[in-house]
Amino acid sequence: MSSIAKKVQEQQYEDQQQTQQTVVIRKAKISIGEVFLLCALAIMVSFMGVKIVSNQAAIYETNKEIQLVETSIEEQGKVNDDLKVQVAELSTYERIWKKAAALGFKLNENNVKGVQ
Repeated sequence: MSSIAKKVQEQQYEDQQQTQQTVVIRKAKISIGEVFLLCALAIMVSFMGVKIVSNQAAIYETNKEIQLVETSIEEQGKVNDDLKVQVAELSTYERIWKKAAALGFKLNENNVKGVQ
């Protein structure tokens, strides 16, 4: 063979090696099972995040209702205290005696019994 034919043959051989080397097919590094597990983990993390947020929202609403009830209890307590003061003012002996006298009642000492 001539040297030119030999050089052409060597170039073709090198071209074939280069083309074979550049056409390397790589397989996926993650298997299908691992992909499935990663998807399941992502779904679980998302679900738990939503669950936590919904629980926090429910807790917030419950605390808000508790505060409203406590406020109404305090207001009712103030009303009750005011009414107790009014009862104390209206049930004094002098006021009852004046009302009885205005209605025509008289004190009869013969009808009064002393209790010890």
